[in-house]
Amino acid sequence: MTSIPNNLTKERSASRDKSEAGAVRLLLRLSAPYKFQLLIACLCVVIVNGAFLIQPLILQRVIDHFLIGGAAQSGLNSIGGLALLYVAVAAAGGIFSYLQALIVGKAGQSLIHELRVRVFSIIERLPLPYLDRTSSGRLITRATNDTAEISELYTDVVISLVKDVLLLLGIIYAMLLLSPSLTLVSFTVIPVMAFLVLFIKNKIKKNFFHMKHFIGQINGFFAESLSGMRVIQSFRAEREKEDQFLKLNGEYFKTTLIQVRLNSVLKPASDMFQSLAVAILVWFSISRISGGTLQIGVLFAFTTYIKQFFSPISDLADKYTSIQSALVSTERIYELIREEDRLEQPDRGISMDRLHGTIEFRHVWFSYNDDDWVLKDVSFVIDKGQTAAFIGETGAGKTTIISLINGFYRVQKGEILIDGVNVNDIRLDDLRRNISVVLQDVFLFSGTIRYNITLGDDIAEENVLEALQASCAEEFVLGSPGGIEGPVTERGGTLSAGQRQLISFARAIAHDPAIFVLDEATANIDTHTEKLIQKAIDNVANGRTTLIIAHRLSTIAGADLIIAMKEGRISESGHPRELLQQGGYYAELLEESRSHMVSS
Repeated sequence: MTSIPNNLTKERSASRDKSEAGAVRLLLRLSAPYKFQLLIACLCVVIVNGAFLIQPLILQRVIDHFLIGGAAQSGLNSIGGLALLYVAVAAAGGIFSYLQALIVGKAGQSLIHELRVRVFSIIERLPLPYLDRTSSGRLITRATNDTAEISELYTDVVISLVKDVLLLLGIIYAMLLLSPSLTLVSFTVIPVMAFLVLFIKNKIKKNFFHMKHFIGQINGFFAESLSGMRVIQSFRAEREKEDQFLKLNGEYFKTTLIQVRLNSVLKPASDMFQSLAVAILVWFSISRISGGTLQIGVLFAFTTYIKQFFSPISDLADKYTSIQSALVSTERIYELIREEDRLEQPDRGISMDRLHGTIEFRHVWFSYNDDDWVLKDVSFVIDKGQTAAFIGETGAGKTTIISLINGFYRVQKGEILIDGVNVNDIRLDDLRRNISVVLQDVFLFSGTIRYNITLGDDIAEENVLEALQASCAEEFVLGSPGGIEGPVTERGGTLSAGQRQLISFARAIAHDPAIFVLDEATANIDTHTEKLIQKAIDNVANGRTTLIIAHRLSTIAGADLIIAMKEGRISESGHPRELLQQGGYYAELLEESRSHMVSS
């Protein structure tokens, strides 16, 4: 069995402690705007707990002074008067308990609302390198399950926790006032119970980390399976996917069983220690009652206080797992919030309202993992208004070039200039507003056709209609039920691949970019739609810098510049006629394409 070095264990422990401290600070910061409401709730708690503490004292006086002592009764100082006082105290406790729950519940829900917004805002601006190495299920869990756990902490657990802690302190004070010696006897079982709680604590928390890890994997598995359901069904892979899910769900089931076993110990243990404390108290008090040194009413009050004492402890035992779960969720959200310093800053940099579209790569080297170079010493210039086509085998680095121009990644060596300015220095908001990308795999959102064109931007109606016309999508959009307000299902599932692509073109055109990018935009469409898209490209490319990545050479027939990529380097570049005369890579691809068409 391989052992873990002590220094590594210490580093992990220190990292975990730091994360825990950060999570606690996060909870305090989140609570800060609601400190006034929480203060009012705490005052309500004091009143509620005071009502609980007064009730046994009222009963003690009834027993010792009137039932056993036979004291004279008059007005409030009578059994009837104390009974009314008991009812009034109980009613006051109920009213202020309601107010406390209402105040804390409202503050808690407001807090969680803001936290969800913050988490989503962070996820929206996470850089692509982070998203590349993080599963979608993990992020979904942060925004849903983890915030729900913290919501329960504030709206349910916090109420009980504050109330129970203050009640415990009040009970201890009341018991010490009645009899210090009986108080010490009553608490003889506390050290053993404290040891048990501390023993179970670490096991519960460690298991919660495993549970939430598997929940994240399950969420990711569901998201991936739903997105790829057509492939799963087409290749009859349902059984294999079901086996994978059963294995994953089985691992999660094991962690839940461990949690059930751990949770099952705390409450029965609390009840057992309560009974043991009462038994020890009664045994200790019998001789003192017989000797006349202890009143029966005091013993009654003590047994009531012990039950009240162990009741919040038992409640805390029930809530302990919720507290641990919420703390683990807070740590996980804290880890996400720590990424805020590395989030994309769309408003930071040089303001460039409208780009001209001149693009230059100067000796660019790029790797996704700082090890395997995807681009190697790439240099080229695309002038304003030119149409440049990138060709090459899969994995040659064509799509990477587009991602770098969009500012999704930063190069390790060299620089990328747009209109003579380093792309890293341009405001991301300005950069991406001036670049429209049409991808091979079109993503449409649930909503309407109009929304999928504008994406919520304030684009005039005439510009939307012009975009539909220029993209050759006008006929099918206006002819469909609902027209431009027609419904679009998730990912555009009810539309054909060609229709989705035309809407994507309309989206790109409507945003009036200075640089137009097509990444394999004609790869999965029929010949008729390809002709429409070719016409749309001609409409859009006029006066705009246009970058085209395509395996179909017919799409790039009108290009001003062709850049051939091979194994991360530029193998050749120039005007199509020049490259044909050179008889290089482009000429070979064109000859292969013509031969394929003849044989077909």
